[in-house]
Amino acid sequence: MSWKGFTKAVSRAPQQFKGKFNIGDSTKDPVYLDAERRFKELEQECKKLHEDSKKYTSSINGMLNHQIEFSKAIKEIYKPISGRLSDPNSIKDEGNQAGIQACEEYEAIVRELQTTLAPELEMIESRIVKPSEELLQIIKLVRKMAMKRDHKQLDYDRHRASVKKIEDKKEKSMKDERALYKAQNDLEQSTQEFEYFNEMLKAELPELFALEVEFIKPLFQSFYYMQLNIFYTLSERMRNVDIGYFDLGADIEEAYHAKRGDVQDHAEALSICKFKTTGRPSTVGKFGAGKFDKSKFMGGKTSPSSLERPSYGGRARSNSDVTSTNSPSDALPPYSPPPTQNSYGAYAADAKAGGVGRSNTTTARFSGSNAGVAAVAGGMSNLSLASAAAKKKPPPPPPTKPKVLSAPTEWCVALYDYVAQAAGDLSFSAGDRIEVLRRTDDVNEWWTGRLGGAEGVFPANYVQLG
Repeated sequence: MSWKGFTKAVSRAPQQFKGKFNIGDSTKDPVYLDAERRFKELEQECKKLHEDSKKYTSSINGMLNHQIEFSKAIKEIYKPISGRLSDPNSIKDEGNQAGIQACEEYEAIVRELQTTLAPELEMIESRIVKPSEELLQIIKLVRKMAMKRDHKQLDYDRHRASVKKIEDKKEKSMKDERALYKAQNDLEQSTQEFEYFNEMLKAELPELFALEVEFIKPLFQSFYYMQLNIFYTLSERMRNVDIGYFDLGADIEEAYHAKRGDVQDHAEALSICKFKTTGRPSTVGKFGAGKFDKSKFMGGKTSPSSLERPSYGGRARSNSDVTSTNSPSDALPPYSPPPTQNSYGAYAADAKAGGVGRSNTTTARFSGSNAGVAAVAGGMSNLSLASAAAKKKPPPPPPTKPKVLSAPTEWCVALYDYVAQAAGDLSFSAGDRIEVLRRTDDVNEWWTGRLGGAEGVFPANYVQLG
């Protein structure tokens, strides 16, 4: 933009702001506004015509290229993948030679189609794409003319407002008179320029619309016939394809199932094809495949509630998962009788538990020549503690073991059918009543239940408690 254009843009900015928000007087020509609205529609549709015609040509070329790449991918899959490269004689050919040959023949046919359709696509480029591009150039020139007309309208409204402002003054000075004279001259010049562009566009835009209709008719007809030629060539060439690998006389669905065979069943039987986002219950306990002896592990001193429960597929089980199926011997640790008083070893053990810490502390306070005195003091402390323990009363008998109250049996009702997908799963049908043996508070996990004498795990979100 030149300096002159920049200064004009700055001077037009206030009036452009007023016109945008309907402030003050603004010139409005309904005939031109209607023609300008139709011109905007024509401009948008011509842009779409140009873009879509280019996309159509690219899509035909892209379709053929993708067909070739598809054939190459199938051919690579058909190639053998077994054997040892270091010993070519030991390679066992497990590829599909007939399929590879069919892919090569198909690729040759598609390349032949590319060569055959090249003239038709070039014709679309010359008869559709280029004319639409030329029309866009014309529309751009008309758009510049319309913008110039809008600028002249801003100048006309701006000078008209200046003249009116000076004329509305009751008392005018000599400076106001000179400003009024200059404003009137600017208004007269801007009026002539605005009326020139405004009348020209109102007269010639309808003629452009009529010419646009005449331009579109042959363009659309040419595109229609060229499109027919492309589809006819594609249809005829693909219909006459003679590849022995394909049975074109059979039904499409029947031919598909015949080629596939029982591949899907074999693939579904593979374990790697089955993937679940939820965990699976482990068949091996946390402490190995053998039976876990709690009494040996706890040594009669640790409560079972403080032990960590085995996990189901990585999900830690809380103590609430343990139901009434546990035996009473599992509920409480075994009772160990107190040591007898006539056993020197028992006394020593009690003395060690009660006094060794203090004797060691006492010994630590002495060093050098006083170490012997500290040892004697520690020994005497141990003897005094042992004699004090001998004078104590024997411990009372242990209390009676409380009876373990069995929790009420929980039941759930199946909402959907479930078929076992692996060993250890429990199958059921919708409406079956299942006894819940172990469960968690999360319905997105797996519970353990019994149905008809069979026990197994099942997804909790398939049932409802009750």
